[in-house]
Amino acid sequence: MPNLNNSAGRSTGPRLIAGLGNPGNRYRNTRHNMGFLVLDHVMHCARWEPGEHVRCMDEKKEFTLWEWTMPHDPAARYLLKPMTYMNRSGKGVSQVAARLNIQAESILVVHDEVDLPLGRVKFKVGGGLAGHNGLRSIAEQLGTRDFARLRMGIGRPEDQTSISEYVLHRFTPEEQKPLHESLDKALTALELVFTLDEQSALQRINSPAGI
Repeated sequence: MPNLNNSAGRSTGPRLIAGLGNPGNRYRNTRHNMGFLVLDHVMHCARWEPGEHVRCMDEKKEFTLWEWTMPHDPAARYLLKPMTYMNRSGKGVSQVAARLNIQAESILVVHDEVDLPLGRVKFKVGGGLAGHNGLRSIAEQLGTRDFARLRMGIGRPEDQTSISEYVLHRFTPEEQKPLHESLDKALTALELVFTLDEQSALQRINSPAGI
């Protein structure tokens, strides 16, 4: 989990972390649910960190929201799973952002990325939506693209499977090791985003060697 022990008073980065996915058992552990998987990993690891707590704040039809507190972090952060299916993710994100008075520049969206191989994680602020329906919905609801993204690589299909079908498949047994490595990398990326300035975090996470 993010180690903020040496950064008291230097808390930075996003306050709301939204992991994208589709609700229900049908979509559990599919590639398109990478955002959900990252949040699940964050919450699982938090249970083993002294002084770190995650508590469910609200569970509605549109979203599930948790408060995430860490030692020496002066303010809570929030974890959000939109529960309205991918193409309507913006509804839950905008509702929670308004409720908590969080601006777009303090939102980080965690999502699957077909243009990166499985195991690669990249950080991005603003810019294009790369045809991702979840990002498009969030941009429409917030009225801006100026939110950060943690792009979790899932790769592209090697056969003739369409992208829309591919992202709804579960990870294969051969993909389990790089999947778990990428989830650990997401935790490292969050630590960097929380403790470094934006440009430094971009350079570290997106370096050719990766994290």
